[in-house]
Amino acid sequence: MPFLKSLPPDAVLKDVLRTSPAIGVPFAQWHEELLRGPSPFSVGERELFAAYVSALNACGYCHGEHEAVAVSFGIAPGVLDGLLADIDSAPVEVRLKPVFAYLRKLTLTPSKMIAADAEAMSAAGWSEEALYHAASVCAMFCCDNRIIQGLGLQRHSPQALAEVVGRLHDFGYRSTIALIEGRSFESLQKDPAATR
Repeated sequence: MPFLKSLPPDAVLKDVLRTSPAIGVPFAQWHEELLRGPSPFSVGERELFAAYVSALNACGYCHGEHEAVAVSFGIAPGVLDGLLADIDSAPVEVRLKPVFAYLRKLTLTPSKMIAADAEAMSAAGWSEEALYHAASVCAMFCCDNRIIQGLGLQRHSPQALAEVVGRLHDFGYRSTIALIEGRSFESLQKDPAATR
């Protein structure tokens, strides 16, 4: 049951964002730009970052949603579990391991970040842009997790999860903007990232 009593018992984040479109629309635009815009990381990798940060924050709502979206973009099922158990032995590319180490430390102990954390990403071949994107996805989902946990939103039902995964895969976060504004997202063109 959400803590905002005006919302239905099965409220999801888009319902919260609709309560204040002046906040909700820029919030969804930020997600569209960072998670679907140009990046050194693939869409699937960015969605996996979102799921990983959310799992570290024990936010089951975001963890489940973004893991499923990552899988819809080609991330193998079980990769997130492997990362949570042990980054070094997880089934991801070697050059992604310092990125996940960076995300883990920034999520759990942000005040202890040092230059060596960023340098490990650079040594693996990642650019400054990649570092900025990784830090930004981490910050975004720490923010998302706190909103969801702070407002008492519960995990999606299986049907609602399937619907949101399909929507985010096919139309990206532009669909969330449309829903906040009271428009149908079905009229949007399919997200080019969905065909990659």
